[in-house]
Amino acid sequence: MPTRRAVTRLRPPLLRSLGRALRGRCPHCGVGAVLASWWKISTRCAACGLRFERGHDEEHDHWLGAYTLNFLVTETVFGVALLLALLATWPDPPWTLLLVGGGALMVLVPIAFYPLSKTLWLAIDLAARPPQPEDFAP
Repeated sequence: MPTRRAVTRLRPPLLRSLGRALRGRCPHCGVGAVLASWWKISTRCAACGLRFERGHDEEHDHWLGAYTLNFLVTETVFGVALLLALLATWPDPPWTLLLVGGGALMVLVPIAFYPLSKTLWLAIDLAARPPQPEDFAP
């Protein structure tokens, strides 16, 4: 099991961790897959043993950051799409089409971004709270 000093020293830079997370890999080592399926996170990294559920017994809201990230991305995509659609069709925007398209975006984007929100949040969490020896498999 790595020591506290070794774990902290081996922590990758944030941009590298985010790049690994974008590929669905362990943000710590870059080898193991984070996702077991589209909706399920693996328990640990198969390569380095990092526990992906980083919350403790008193912390049941560890993934709240991933949900917030998903919400922010969804709202940003909606806002940019609406702005572009209005700019492209002004002065006579097709309001019905914008309502239906906007509704579809608000349903589909969070589903499509869900796995990435989990992996990206894990990378951000590892940058904010470096892994400790107890975060790794014995």
